Amino acid sequence: MHGPITVEAPSVPSPPAERTAYVWGIAVVAALGGLLFGYDWVVIGGAREFYELYFHLTSTAAIGWANSCALLGCLIGSLSAGTLAVRYGRRRVLLISAILFAISSALTGWAFSFTGFIVWRIAGGIAIGLSSNVSPLYIAEISPAAIRGRLVSLNQFAIVIGILLAQIVNWIIARPVPLGITSQAALQSWNVQYGWRWMFTAVVLPAIVFTIASLFIPESPRWLLTRSRDAEARRILTRVGGSAYANAELGNIELSLLSTNSEKPSWSELLRPGILRIVLIGIALAALQQWTGINTLFNYAAEVYRRAGYGTNEILLNIVITGVINLVFTILAMLLVDRIGRRPMMLFGCIGVGISHLLCAFAYRANWPGSAVLVLTLSAIACYALTLAPITWVLISEIFPNRVRSHGVSAAVSALWIASFILTYTFPILNSRFGTGNMFFGYGVICLLGFVLVLLFVPETRGRTLEQIESNLTR
Repeated sequence: MHGPITVEAPSVPSPPAERTAYVWGIAVVAALGGLLFGYDWVVIGGAREFYELYFHLTSTAAIGWANSCALLGCLIGSLSAGTLAVRYGRRRVLLISAILFAISSALTGWAFSFTGFIVWRIAGGIAIGLSSNVSPLYIAEISPAAIRGRLVSLNQFAIVIGILLAQIVNWIIARPVPLGITSQAALQSWNVQYGWRWMFTAVVLPAIVFTIASLFIPESPRWLLTRSRDAEARRILTRVGGSAYANAELGNIELSLLSTNSEKPSWSELLRPGILRIVLIGIALAALQQWTGINTLFNYAAEVYRRAGYGTNEILLNIVITGVINLVFTILAMLLVDRIGRRPMMLFGCIGVGISHLLCAFAYRANWPGSAVLVLTLSAIACYALTLAPITWVLISEIFPNRVRSHGVSAAVSALWIASFILTYTFPILNSRFGTGNMFFGYGVICLLGFVLVLLFVPETRGRTLEQIESNLTR
């Protein structure tokens, strides 16, 4: 491989985009992948107690595998996304994920064997892995710098909408469970025989909408320029922000591409000294986002709230409340990300989630009422939705250089899914051994360590073009 040509990337910002309605429309379509991701990821939280009865799952290992098997697919999809997005473009990968979402959701819902359920959950995970990589990557590459944070956060907003939609659908579909119901009656109940199936199947309709909408969005201009399709890239950038904006962006992107060698990007480039540091930051942020433990409040919400003293019907309502809190604070994050900046919000999030978890641990140990646990978990979710949830995706989509962005995002998001698999698979095992209070204590400590990580290593990227960020981080 030839060494890079030493050309300094530009540091002068592009002119403001003359209009933004078009790019907002594109971002909304791309973010539909996030909506399906959020739904498919969280629907299992309301369905699990019903399909566990249907498939006669009793061991913690089997329960953990059923809840975490989709993460294996997420890892496969994430590792594949980098190469696929480089070879075939961002738009086609989004289309593939949309089709896979529709197929896997329907077949998961109507699986009649545990093996079939696992296979189609993994297939759904592949769709999540593809969309979770390419949706924020695509939005970042097509967005003007001044509103990039909001547009990439739109992906997280869509994820939260998907989460809330899944929680509401679960609540509506699940029928009230009578007190004192026998195990045999529970097994023959509508919830166990059919309810959980419709919970999974309900996402097919938005998946079809995403599939059709993906046919009408343009390709990433930055990917087009790597393929020497300059005229197409110029036409798209002009529609995004006008002629002056397009001229400046084309010059910046082309100079950035000239500063690297002309061979096709490869995974090995992530090991270059200037790039490796960025990769490690991205991986650390991805792992931190998962090991805050918030996803246990979505995937194992029923168990967390049951141990706090809530009944089945109250648990389903509590889950909907967590979704509403998640949505409200994600909207607030979108309003603040391009005003306050990435670093301050990440630092606040680590402290806020950490303190909420530590207090929640104390609540379990001191046998505080269930309402206290609910309030503290809602506090943790609010801090997370405001900061770590959206900002991690924004940073991961921004910090990698143009040439290796697809592979870099793939590496970071793959680390996220590995971290998420470890978290989700081990929670029922560790929870049964150490108790819920100790689990929250451990998550709180991780959050405080994350504060140190962000303080020492995470750069501020607000208001800078992707090429300016590249120039600053690869010096």
